[in-house]
Amino acid sequence: MLLGGRQRGFSIHTAMALPARTLFAIGTGQQSFGLVAELPHGPDWPIPDDPALLRIRDTRAQAELTTLLETMQREHNEARPLMDEAMNAQARLLTVWLRREMLKADAEPARLSASEKLADAYAALVERDHAKGFAIRDFARSLGVTPTHLTRICKTTAGMTASGLLSRRLLHAARDLLENGDMPANRVAATLGFRSAAYFSRFIQQHTGHSPSALRKAGRAGHGA
Repeated sequence: MLLGGRQRGFSIHTAMALPARTLFAIGTGQQSFGLVAELPHGPDWPIPDDPALLRIRDTRAQAELTTLLETMQREHNEARPLMDEAMNAQARLLTVWLRREMLKADAEPARLSASEKLADAYAALVERDHAKGFAIRDFARSLGVTPTHLTRICKTTAGMTASGLLSRRLLHAARDLLENGDMPANRVAATLGFRSAAYFSRFIQQHTGHSPSALRKAGRAGHGA
């Protein structure tokens, strides 16, 4: 998986805490299985500010997390009276579980190298500013490094160039807007900071092999199936 600006490995009994506006990507095999809980974003929810990848080795902690998630899933599926109240209560217990496990992990804090810190800072900027039409040199200037140095660091920590990471984030945003909304392609292009609709179309064609309209059609057909 990509978490921030760093490539990480994960396996069974792994929990990921991903605060809002965290840059991440997950690649899984065909036999993978997991559960996801999306919690509201706001000051009323004690969710950690920084992302975390936790190896849950303690069997009791594994069982506690599984029980919480399965209980929330059952509440959602059965839609009984007071479901929202029950889901909120379970979600708050989930944040307690998460913070307890993070306290355990903090007993041996990870020491990030200068390269890893730079990569994470770049990933945070990409997540925040990917739709502003900035070039790599603009991000590098904000970080106080050269584009060449930034690209070298990203290759080492993220397994891709700085421009590759930015392109993947833009592509994700473009596909989301095209496949899940009704905004015309030229407005999608403007929303994501592309100089022109024609340049946006070439970008989509280069990365997906489809035009924006064909990508929208294929995406909706897939959702329907």
